[in-house]
Amino acid sequence: MSSPENPRNRVLSSQYGPSSNFFTSDRMFAHVLKHQLSSAGYSYMRPLWQTLGEEAAGRMNALSLTADKHAPELVERSPLGDTIQEIRFHPAYWDLMQVAVSSQMLRVKWEPGLKARFKSEQHALGFGSGFLFALSESGQYCPLCMTDGVARLLDMFGEEEDKKRLLPGIFTEQASSFLTGAMFLTEKSGGSDVGANLVKAEKISGSTYRLSGEKWFCSNVNADIIFVLARTDESIPGTRGLSIFLVEKLLTDGTRNPLGIIRLKDKLGVRSMASAECMLDGTIGKLVGKEFEGFKMMAEMMNLSRLYNSVAAVSAARRALIEAYQFLCHRNSFGKTAITHALIRTKLEELTALYTGIFYLLWRAIAALDRADNGDVRDAALLRLLTPMIKKTASETGGYLVRECMELMGGIGYIEDFVLPKIMRDILVLPIWEGAGNIMLLDMWRATVKSDGFAVMCAEIKETASLHPEEGKAFLTELSILQSQKEQLENASQDILEASSGPFFERLFQLYRDTVLLQASPDDAPWITLSLAYFSKKSNSSRQALSEPLSVEKIKAMMGWVF
Repeated sequence: MSSPENPRNRVLSSQYGPSSNFFTSDRMFAHVLKHQLSSAGYSYMRPLWQTLGEEAAGRMNALSLTADKHAPELVERSPLGDTIQEIRFHPAYWDLMQVAVSSQMLRVKWEPGLKARFKSEQHALGFGSGFLFALSESGQYCPLCMTDGVARLLDMFGEEEDKKRLLPGIFTEQASSFLTGAMFLTEKSGGSDVGANLVKAEKISGSTYRLSGEKWFCSNVNADIIFVLARTDESIPGTRGLSIFLVEKLLTDGTRNPLGIIRLKDKLGVRSMASAECMLDGTIGKLVGKEFEGFKMMAEMMNLSRLYNSVAAVSAARRALIEAYQFLCHRNSFGKTAITHALIRTKLEELTALYTGIFYLLWRAIAALDRADNGDVRDAALLRLLTPMIKKTASETGGYLVRECMELMGGIGYIEDFVLPKIMRDILVLPIWEGAGNIMLLDMWRATVKSDGFAVMCAEIKETASLHPEEGKAFLTELSILQSQKEQLENASQDILEASSGPFFERLFQLYRDTVLLQASPDDAPWITLSLAYFSKKSNSSRQALSEPLSVEKIKAMMGWVF
């Protein structure tokens, strides 16, 4: 039985309408692209981003939710009893893959003509597409990350024959011919301690080896091209004894390379893609590069993956902010629009400032990678420290932002009909993947004492302080404290070093974040000015009894978002 509906009996106002294009709506993203890309690079990618932005705000939503609810399945045998171990995906997965391939996030980096044309900004162009794609689908962004990493290793260390044979399948424009990649590192005995790995490699002839042993966490297990770490000499311990091998799904005669799938992982999130436990039992692999240099080569793929991890985290946080912001602009609560309440404005100010900080720091890291790949020694050193820093902070802060946005939306934000629960489940893996937070702290310290990364970061802070004397005095005072603390840590015991590294690098992150924001703060970016004001206010909050919330107009300017 139906009755006339009360016009007031609705969740959101009748004026509510979600964004129709995540590219054209995002003023903050446009600001970064404008200042970081060449006009040629932007002109080439703009129509692709226009299309992807519309897809991400539209049909990708339904595809992503469907792929999430219909996880991949392992089919052990054919109807006739033959062992096939086939991974079967819902059709939505392949529709999403075509969107990714069509966005050219990998083609712009690896198709020879485009690679040469955009050599100085290939990572920025690729991550531009990745950021938009991950706004709707972060599960499949992992296989895309692995594929880019495989291409990087092939390009840097592979033989010419392998490059010519395999790279076209990575920069293809058709999902049906797309070759995806993976890296198999993790073992039960090792986990984060990769040096404890046990998988063995026995030489057959030349550079061909037979691999045996178990890999414990293999994401994108259905990959066509896999890089695997294994030992050719068990007497050489730790990472020094690891070599790297190229493993392909199909052998030269077209038969399947023997690689047994024990089971698929039943993951909390990123359920659209397949992770598994695998048994290498006579798996054929080709030694890449020199023996015993496997970990050093794999580090190139791991560090790229850490930036992908950060892009996924920042993108998820942005999507959560979009959903909460648009909801609050059209939700009536206690007699007025929700966004007009002071407590809500105060929370949005905090969340948006935190997002702005990790967003601009991420793009500083992407710029450093492009410059480092083109021979910039300073940015290469900076990147050594900045990569684990942004990976740790973006993944942790992103999870906090998503949770808080869910709370701002109330119970409806917790319901699986909507996108936030999926985002929450997906983002929780990011602090773990590619090295958990403690591993990142140890890596940051190694970068501080074994490279010039800390010195380069300090120099950049000083240069920025000299150009902005009003803020610069406080910057230099904080920097002096950090430099003194670094000297103390260098002479401390390992226990004290580890216990103190978290607060030390948190302060360094905050100072460098504010430095990067100050560098990027022209008059046309009010969200930067407002974010810097928030961080300054927060640092002095213990001495203030009263706090005035930002106006609705300033909150909207701070979001940098157009409906």
